[in-house]
Amino acid sequence: MKFYSTNNPSLKVDLRQAVTQGLAPDNGLYMPERIPVLPKAFFDALPGISFEDMAFTVAQAIIGDDIPKEELQRIIKHTLQFDAPVVKVEEGVYSLELFHGPTLAFKDFGARFMSQLLGYFAKQQHQEIVILAATSGDTGSAVANGFLGVPGTRVVVLYPSGKVSEIQEKQFTTLEQNITALEVEGTFDDCQHLVKQAFLDADLKKKFFLTSANSINIARLIPQSFYYFYSFAKVQALKKPVVYSIPSGNFGNITGGLLAQRMGLPIHRFIAATNSNDVVPEYLKTQTFRPRPSQQTISNAMDVGNPSNFVRMLELFGKNFEALSKDIRGYAFSDEETQQAMRAVFAGQGYIMDPHGAIGYLGLKKYVQETKEDVTGIFLETAHPAKFKEVVEDTLGRTIEIPPALQKFMQGKKKTIPATKEFAAFKDFLLTKF
Repeated sequence: MKFYSTNNPSLKVDLRQAVTQGLAPDNGLYMPERIPVLPKAFFDALPGISFEDMAFTVAQAIIGDDIPKEELQRIIKHTLQFDAPVVKVEEGVYSLELFHGPTLAFKDFGARFMSQLLGYFAKQQHQEIVILAATSGDTGSAVANGFLGVPGTRVVVLYPSGKVSEIQEKQFTTLEQNITALEVEGTFDDCQHLVKQAFLDADLKKKFFLTSANSINIARLIPQSFYYFYSFAKVQALKKPVVYSIPSGNFGNITGGLLAQRMGLPIHRFIAATNSNDVVPEYLKTQTFRPRPSQQTISNAMDVGNPSNFVRMLELFGKNFEALSKDIRGYAFSDEETQQAMRAVFAGQGYIMDPHGAIGYLGLKKYVQETKEDVTGIFLETAHPAKFKEVVEDTLGRTIEIPPALQKFMQGKKKTIPATKEFAAFKDFLLTKF
């Protein structure tokens, strides 16, 4: 399989180049040159296929022969060492819990897959791979833990100071080894901009083998399609149209779902649910994409004002607004609405949602209210509520137990390097410290 740049379809590379480069030389994002449609027999047998076998079939269809079969099976096995249960919350509404991995966030799927893929490629070269990751919360922890101790790799996590939860911060600032955390005075968009500038800088590219672990990297996107197939199989017997509501920030998660749909998974519709950073919902109403500085909210992992994967969404629909707006609805919700939903669902069903999952829930409820469709609705619960302990406890008025997996991080000592949002300083840091 070849992968092309969204800025230049004639620029094509193999999987190794796409993954190790992260961002194309022309600043575009890589996309598979064709999206294979899986056979009907696969979908007919879906409910009886294991998560690992399902994921292997999907990954192999996209990757082709670029990775040996045995190696891809090993990578899949490493990635999927935990479940993604579909939990009924109320009639017609289900939560896809993606927080049962080691850092209790959905990004464990992509980070673990990518770390093994890059580790495989690192063995084939004699230069260390330096992975740059901007985070608004969960990406940093998932990537740092996914790559911790992986030979031939070094990770630099950039995050906005004071804009991630304490637990999230501890998950990537206490590890050391091959992990470095930069605490940036700015927003997530500033962090992401620094990463993108680094990939275009001739001096850095000459000295380092740079790649990205953000969802701009195609290796993050592929495994994010796995749990759409898996969760669809869980509700297939209900024989109703299936709608997914995705709490969205950088829009990698919804793009993974769109990829699954293009491969033949009969998803009825997607809902792009955001907080007040409503760039994409606004686009779906006005056809105008207006990126702007992100606003800080209680659903901080979605505080993105210029989502990178928007260009991939456009590519998947051939830049056809009518087709895109038919398959995707967009809704935005305030912090107050988010907290009201968290209280209502806990009071009525005893189910605790984190702020991001609550926005997914709200998007689903609004869609059903507007359309009156009889559907099976699945919202993505992207992180364990304990990762946002302060917000959840303040909202629900009760204590949230911290799982053992998170408690071990809280015992570690935070170690970060202060940084500004100026690229010259970031470049100097990389050149002099590494």
